[in-house]
Amino acid sequence: MKRHLLKGKNRHMANENEASRVKILALYKILNMYTDEEHPLSADGLCEKLGGYGIKCERKTIYRDIAALKGFGADILYSHAQKGGYFIGERDFEPPEVRLLTDAVNAAPFITNKKTAELTAKLQSLLSVWQAKEAKSRAHSENPLKHDNEEIYYAIYTIDRAIAGGRKISFTYHHSVIKGNKPALDAGRKFVISPYALIWNSDKYYLAGNYQKYDSVSVYRIDRMRRTEMLCEPARRFEEVSCYRGRFDAEDFARRTFYMYSGEKRQIELRCKDSTAETMLDRFGGGVRISRAQDGCFTVRGNVYVSEGLIEWLMQYGGRVEVVSPPELRLEVINRVKELNAVYGVK
Repeated sequence: MKRHLLKGKNRHMANENEASRVKILALYKILNMYTDEEHPLSADGLCEKLGGYGIKCERKTIYRDIAALKGFGADILYSHAQKGGYFIGERDFEPPEVRLLTDAVNAAPFITNKKTAELTAKLQSLLSVWQAKEAKSRAHSENPLKHDNEEIYYAIYTIDRAIAGGRKISFTYHHSVIKGNKPALDAGRKFVISPYALIWNSDKYYLAGNYQKYDSVSVYRIDRMRRTEMLCEPARRFEEVSCYRGRFDAEDFARRTFYMYSGEKRQIELRCKDSTAETMLDRFGGGVRISRAQDGCFTVRGNVYVSEGLIEWLMQYGGRVEVVSPPELRLEVINRVKELNAVYGVK
């Protein structure tokens, strides 16, 4: 009989402990969701919110649970204002940080509108409901320039795993074409690639990797990929096809690659007007040698990937940037200028 009473008592204590754990978790959730510096909640207010979860409590247990949460590292503060109460002080992400991340998600065209809405909601859940409401009032509407490839999340996940595991991937790569009077995707082409890095550049997401037919690093847009799969075959080491050793330096690769076109790495020399100084410094940073020239100009010397992207980038500056070397690049730019003159009837 005594043993049965002890079992019943132990069961009752276990139920009480379980309820206590649930209560303290619910309390922390309520503090995160409903409080901030401008919206504190009193002990009575917190009891009322807990009641909404079907949890009964008294004020004295609120004080005890808050002390326990603070002891665990939660930044719970007390406001002595007219409507005093407890609130969460420092959060993992503050409103300006959530704003920065939300704006980045909204601006990224490779993230679909559906995924943008989901990510934005997750980011705003890191704030109080009051802060989230304010953030929503400043949110952008749907971006018509966003792509509609819902496979992109899976592609990123698969590529990430393949890079970490040193494995090759396969995917079908598509280009946009005009069919009739509407844009469409072509039939696509299958690639098997040794992946080295994911690179976010100019609001697009790219994969840098080696296509097995060549001894170089190629670049592929993630939003153009479909049916991405990780293979069992080991990836080719990037040391065999690039100048990098030990670690594939994605930042350096992106800085030396223009519009993410792959090409041959060459030393170039540019003669630039002083008005382009900020542009050149933004583009090259400290990765090139810069020296003063005459007549309001300076020279830039450095190693970059010579490609179609570099030529397009140079053309936009017209007479403000002159290619000095290599001679093949200078000749290619001259030919492009002649083509442009012919199109516009300039002799």
